[in-house]
Amino acid sequence: MEKVILATNNKGKIRELSSLISGESWEFISPAAAGIELDVEETGRTFEENAVIKAKSYAKASNLPAIADDSGLEVDALNGDPGVFSARYAGPDASDNKRNEFLLFNLANVPWEKRTARFRCVIAIAFPEDRLILCKGECPGIIAFEPKGENGFGYDPVFYLPELGKSMAEISLEEKNRISHRAKAARKAQEFLTDLLRMGGS
Repeated sequence: MEKVILATNNKGKIRELSSLISGESWEFISPAAAGIELDVEETGRTFEENAVIKAKSYAKASNLPAIADDSGLEVDALNGDPGVFSARYAGPDASDNKRNEFLLFNLANVPWEKRTARFRCVIAIAFPEDRLILCKGECPGIIAFEPKGENGFGYDPVFYLPELGKSMAEISLEEKNRISHRAKAARKAQEFLTDLLRMGGS
């Protein structure tokens, strides 16, 4: 069974990626389990660049295939912001509630039809010999006028899904894992890993 390192120290993200990208040909391990202490600075200007920076850094440090993701929210009326700064949009230590409040404040005078947005995710799989695979996922929606729902995290309460008539925070985890940007990218990553490792590795 091939070991694949998850290029993050976030325990929640390790659990989420492990559940979304499962397979019989590989075993995900955390940096701690691999004996690696690495703090990678996300200096990229796009989700793609940040995912690649993290995946390549961990692949090089561990000499194992590494998988990393970067994701966030893009709002058309804000010229694509918060984008790669989604987690730091209202300041580095702001809570999810504060980020949502700040986003709604910046959209205060924007009418419904112009509040279009999307969640985007890029998953990068890097191999020690420099081979690289990118898997992308996107989920379109509209920024609501107020938060609704208790499920999910981040911007989920203000991200309205027109086809379901609910916010991302009002749907079940099972439904979210069917339609979300991260789930879509994860399915592609799972297919790539399955095909590669079935053929005997990278």
